[in-house]
Amino acid sequence: MTLPPPVYDLVLLLDTAAEPDVRAKIVADTEQTIRASGELLRHDEWGDRALAYPIDHRTDAEYHLLQFHATPELLAALNHVLHITDGVVRFRIIKLKPGTPEAPDLPAARRAEGEAVAAPAEPTPV
Repeated sequence: MTLPPPVYDLVLLLDTAAEPDVRAKIVADTEQTIRASGELLRHDEWGDRALAYPIDHRTDAEYHLLQFHATPELLAALNHVLHITDGVVRFRIIKLKPGTPEAPDLPAARRAEGEAVAAPAEPTPV
């Protein structure tokens, strides 16, 4: 029995002070690198979010989640390129265990929260 190829998560935190074109190029180049040697399964743009703790005096970052299949060479290339790329605050590549549940759809959850907050309150009976 052949095991399915492992799935990797890349969480990419980009500097919000960098120009939007620069951030878009970083994401596009990362996707292109993954597609060249692996298979991109999913890209979720989580938007600007507060960091849990300051990193280099930054308190927020633009978050991206990329899920993909990869070879060891691709992992090494991503690790090298992302370490030296200006505009990358932090990144982490994680090998997922088989059976790991799907990543949450954060933009959809945020929209649902916004709709729940924006909905008018029910009048209370007197």
